[in-house]
Amino acid sequence: MRIDKYLWCIRFYKTRTIATDACKKGHVKINDVKLKPSRDVFGNEEIMIRKNQINYKIKVLDIPESRLGAKLVDLYRKDITPKEEFDKTALLKYSKDYYRKKGTGRPTKKDRRDIDDYSVQPEENTENPEEN
Repeated sequence: MRIDKYLWCIRFYKTRTIATDACKKGHVKINDVKLKPSRDVFGNEEIMIRKNQINYKIKVLDIPESRLGAKLVDLYRKDITPKEEFDKTALLKYSKDYYRKKGTGRPTKKDRRDIDDYSVQPEENTENPEEN
């Protein structure tokens, strides 16, 4: 079975076109080799798929006849993605929330106060202290 059809059958991608595009862009690899969508998949192969900034690792257990129901997917593949990959996404989400992208509209009240605190220099005493 073709790799793009396999990824669609095990419900990793919603449409076969999306699975094909992922293969063409180099997001699907076996043994660190980028695959064409037409490459055949065999049992006991480990597929690495980059999707949503996570590197998923899937082991092929069996080849399905056609698209599967969600309950049957685990009979045909085993998810061997390391837990660290999911921890990375939590870090990415936290860092995205902390920094504000340039040009995303008006600053919030907190952003405005931070800008004011940063841009306002301490006032120097303009009076001559010796004259007093």
